[in-house]
Amino acid sequence: MEKNPRSSSSLPLAGRVAIVTGATRGIGRAVAIHLHSLGARVTLNYVSSSAEAEILASELNVSSQPKSAIAVRADVADPDQISNLFDQTEQEFGSQVHILVNCAGVLDPKYPSLSETTLEDFEKTFKTNTRGAFLCCKEAAKRVIRGGGGRIIMMSTSMVGGLSPGYGVYAASKAAVETMVKVLAKELKGSRITANCVAPGPVATEMFFAGKSDETVKMLAGACPMGRIGEPKDVVEIVGFLAGDGGEWINGQVIRANGGFVI
Repeated sequence: MEKNPRSSSSLPLAGRVAIVTGATRGIGRAVAIHLHSLGARVTLNYVSSSAEAEILASELNVSSQPKSAIAVRADVADPDQISNLFDQTEQEFGSQVHILVNCAGVLDPKYPSLSETTLEDFEKTFKTNTRGAFLCCKEAAKRVIRGGGGRIIMMSTSMVGGLSPGYGVYAASKAAVETMVKVLAKELKGSRITANCVAPGPVATEMFFAGKSDETVKMLAGACPMGRIGEPKDVVEIVGFLAGDGGEWINGQVIRANGGFVI
C-alpha cells in the first residue's frame, strides 16, 4: 500500500482514495464529484441506484486516466458489505483508503410527531442513519491510512440543534452519530486520522423536498438569514476542505453548514 502523498496546490487530493456512501443522489453525489475534481480517486457507494452510480462513474472516468472512479453496491447497515466496500476500493486503486465520507441517510417524509412515529419507521431510520454510521466509523477506524491524510467525515444535520417538530427520530439518529464521532476522534489519538461531522441545514435535494409543500419550502428559505435554501455546493466545499491537508487541525468537531438557519 502506498504512503500518504502530500497534495499539490492544483489538485489537493491527488493520489488519495476516497469512499463516498450514498453517492448517487443529493449531497453524496455532489461530494463525490467535488472530491474527484480535487484529484481523489473515488468509490461511489450505492444501494439501489445501480444505473445512476455506473453512469456517474463513467462520466468521472472520461476526464481522467487511468480509472479514477468505481461504483460499488453496499448497504451501510451490513458489516460484511461495508468490509467488502473497503476491500474492493483497495483492490481497484492499489491503495489504502484515505478519506471516508458517509452521506447515506434516510428521512421520513411524513415528518410524524414522536407519538405518531411507528416502531418500524423508527428502526428504519436508526438502521441506516445510526447503525450505518457506526459500521462506517468502525471499519474506517481500522482501515483508513494512518500517519497523515486520514479523514473520517460523517454527515449529520443542523436539526440536532434546530429540534423542529416532526424531526424527533431523525434528529436523534444523527445526534448519536455526532456523539460517536467526538469519541472516535479521541480514540484515534496518535493515528493522525481526523473524525468530524458536517451538519447541513435545509439543502435543495430530493430528500429535502419530499413531503414538503411549496409554502413550507418558502417558509424555510425565509427563516434563513441568507434568504434561501442551501445548495449541495454550499456543503461540498466544507467537506473538501476537511478532506485535505488544510483540515488536519479540525478534529472531533460538528460543523453546521446552514447559512445561519440554526445558530
